[in-house]
Amino acid sequence: MANSNNRKKNLITPEKAAWFIPVFISSCISILLIMFFVIPKYVKSNLVNLELIGLVKKKNELANLKSQYKIINQKFDKLNQEKLKIVELISGKSNLDTLLAKLGEIAKENNVEFISISPRKVIIASNNSSEINKNKKEVNLNIDPLLVEGTKKYLIDFTFKAKFVDLLSFIRELEFLENIILIDNMNLELISESSNSNAPQEMLQISIGMTFYGKI
Repeated sequence: MANSNNRKKNLITPEKAAWFIPVFISSCISILLIMFFVIPKYVKSNLVNLELIGLVKKKNELANLKSQYKIINQKFDKLNQEKLKIVELISGKSNLDTLLAKLGEIAKENNVEFISISPRKVIIASNNSSEINKNKKEVNLNIDPLLVEGTKKYLIDFTFKAKFVDLLSFIRELEFLENIILIDNMNLELISESSNSNAPQEMLQISIGMTFYGKI
């Protein structure tokens, strides 16, 4: 018993307590600082780092998206220019009034006399997808490949009279107009007209349907 008491007295001495208590208190304070300050700061630092990595990734993706947008925009501009060229190729630069005036000039140059001009129908190109899908269900659907978006077509019936040779020249000149002109339902009727020499002059009365394409 005396030995054990002596050992306890040897373990706890004023000298040992003088350095043990400050070390113990410092360790507790360090642990508390680590738990309530260092660890939260470390977690927050990791979160900030992850957010920074995400922002850098988005920045890189944004650069790629800008590059893709530029390529898509260039393709769009190219397609738009091609579309305008197609529309101009089909419809030309003249409106209907100018085109009819030009027809009158060509007719006069080739001794073609107009009797009547009767507009029959105007069709405007539609890009309505629901209407297109509905029309696709019809069996006898006539799709006009020349009626593209941005154009419209005029169906006009003409009646005029001319000699056969003059008729050929008139039709030949129509082919050189900038507008696309389609001719259908041509009917020829031979008629006779008196001339100054009282000799009957053979003429043709022509009924013809024409389709013109113009811009909207």
